[in-house]
Formats: sequence, structure tokens, C-alpha cells
Amino acid sequence: MQGSSDRGGRYSTRVRTSASRAWRGPCATSPAAGWAALIGAAVLLFANLANAAGPAVVATADRATWPQPLNTPAGFDRASRAEILAFSHELALSESLDDAALAQRLNLKQIDRAGVDRIRARYWQRLSGNYRLASRGCGAREVFCAPAADAAALRRLALAFDAAPEPAFAAWYADAARFHRIYLDEQLRLAALFARVSSEIDTYGSDELDGSELPDRRFLLTFDDGPSAAGGSTDKLLQTLRAHKLDATFFVLGQSLQQRMKAASPAQTYAGMCVASHGWEHQSHARWPQWQDSVIRSSALIKAQTGDAYVPLFRPPYGQRRADSGEFFRQQGVRVVLWSIDSQDWNAKMSPADVQGRLLSLMLLWRHGTILFHDVHDKARVAVPWLLKQTQGARVDWMDCKDYPGAD
Repeated sequence: MQGSSDRGGRYSTRVRTSASRAWRGPCATSPAAGWAALIGAAVLLFANLANAAGPAVVATADRATWPQPLNTPAGFDRASRAEILAFSHELALSESLDDAALAQRLNLKQIDRAGVDRIRARYWQRLSGNYRLASRGCGAREVFCAPAADAAALRRLALAFDAAPEPAFAAWYADAARFHRIYLDEQLRLAALFARVSSEIDTYGSDELDGSELPDRRFLLTFDDGPSAAGGSTDKLLQTLRAHKLDATFFVLGQSLQQRMKAASPAQTYAGMCVASHGWEHQSHARWPQWQDSVIRSSALIKAQTGDAYVPLFRPPYGQRRADSGEFFRQQGVRVVLWSIDSQDWNAKMSPADVQGRLLSLMLLWRHGTILFHDVHDKARVAVPWLLKQTQGARVDWMDCKDYPGAD
């Protein structure tokens, strides 16, 4: 997905396939019906291409600049406080921009100021809570430990965080300032567009989940867009997860699962994991006329083919869904699941090392959440073991997918 996230070229390929089927319509049906289908497909194509366009630059972090290990609770918390202060500094600076300046910075023609302000306010509350959690073990000489009792205090502290506190952290500070400005722009761009283009940046109510509801240091691994062909990247990833005694939630496409069934049993393939719906096809479920059928068909197939591994969850491709879809999902007994930490592993510009550094910095920043990967790409198979090694001993909890809210 970008899943959020894959708001890039792969979408255009998928939509062109749908458009080509519509083009064949005039030969098979009446001219009026065929041209109507073609026009509908064209509208969907251009709308989705516009909506799926992500930022030109994606945030990457060089974790080698951090001078201390993370493999203790104190080490994790120290690095967490540092990332929180660095991101909060950029967040505070961004508040001085007027609408025109922010739109120019985000490369948008216009922004939804209310949406941006809502996300900023939410971020300040989350960041201040995270900073307090990370500061519980602070001693008299501990670095990055100035007190901040609430969001207003953290904002004041962050505004003053304009240089590394010690020479040993100078390289990290320079890299973190760059990373967090770019990452903040990714998020503010989504917030500025949310009124017109839904995404993972916000929910439409308490029925939707994004990982922010998880307790401190707990993370859920999730994988979108599979399964691959038998013997491909999905199978290799599953081997890696099992070797490390991990499970995860796989949001699969009904169409891909149907094709895969010819070569392998889904119940055996996903044994010990959780499997949920990503729709029948990888299309925006905010604009696709068949979105309800997509959810119903894919969920029914997954449940029938994966047995106990099925969980009644749905992740919309690109995070795009209708604002008024809540009642439909309640009637289906399905909950929408978004994500709070985006690996960007679908992005061809991102190397496995880029994915690793980005994810670790975001884990330190947010301290809990749902991580988005894509099992049709191979970067997760490298990134997950690296993350385990980096955080070993830090009391990070990789949660059982069956314990996630709505998975029962």
C-alpha cells in the first residue's frame, strides 16, 4: 500500500489494468454502457493517481550517528527522549508558518488548516506523554532529561533544543534535524489533505485502530499487499518470522490469495499468523464503486481458506476509505486497521538500511504502534532481524497478533 504508503507508481499499473478491462467493454456490451465504464475508469484512474502521489523526499535516518547502545531500558529511553526533542523542535518551528508558507513547503496548492492543527495538537499530547515515560529513569546528570510536565512545557523545551547538548551527539543532532523535518513534512502533508484524501494520518472514530492505542514499548508487525507467488517473498518472510519466534498480521488481497491457492494451501502458508483483508484489489476504497463488495468477497475468501488464522480486520489500500463507511464495517463485524509507523519499504528509493534506520528512529519517537511493511517486497526480511538485534534487552514487546484489539 504507503500503505499507507505506497502512494507511488505501483498504483498506476493496477488502475491501468482496471481501465483496460473497461476499454474492452464497448466490444462486449452496448456502446453507451461501454463508454460509461470507460469514463468511470478514467475518472477513477486520474483521481487515484492524484491522491496516491506522496512526498518527493522520504525521511531516512543514519542510526550509526547515535553514539550509545540501545539494548537496555535506560539506553532505549535516552535515545527516545532525544528523538522526541528533535521532532518536537521541528513541530514547534512549523507552527510559525502561515497557510501560504506551509502549502509551499509541502508542495500543495492549498491546505486544510483545521486538519493540520488537529494533528499537531494530537502530536503534542502523544509526545508529551512519551517524553514523561522516557524520563522516568532520569538521574541528576542524565542527558536529554530537562523536565516537561505537559505539552506546553515540552513545546518550550523543544524550541530551545537547537543544538546538540554534548559534542558526542553532534553528528546525531545534525542527522536527526534533517530526518525529523522531512518526516514531519510527510505527516503534515497527509494532514493537510485529509479532508479530501483520507489516509492513515487520522481516524474517523474510535472503531478505527492505528496502533496509538497500544501500551508503551509494544509494537505490532503488519504486512500488506500479499501473498506473493508460491516460493516468493511472502514465504521467505514467513520463514524469517518463525525463525525468530514472531508472528504478524498479514493484510492480503483477495485476488492474489485466490491465485496463490492453486499452488499452496493458505491455511498452511499462514499457520501461526493472523490474516486479514486488504480488499479484493489494490484500489482506493474511498472512490471505487465496488468497495463494499471488495471487503465482503475478500473477507469471506480469507476466512474460508485460512481458518483460525483469519481475523476480522480490514486495512484499506493507501489508508483511503470513505468517511461514512463506519456503519458498513460495523454491520460486517470488521474493524478498520491503519498504522502509525510506516517503513516505506515499498519505495524503490529506500534501501534495506534506509528502512532499518527510519523504523528504529520512529520506534524511539512514538514508543509503541503498528508498523507497516509489505511482504511483496523483500526489505522487511532484512529489517526485522536487525530491529530485534538493536532493541534486544530494551524491553520492547513484539505483541502477539491475536491479542490486537478486534482480532478475536
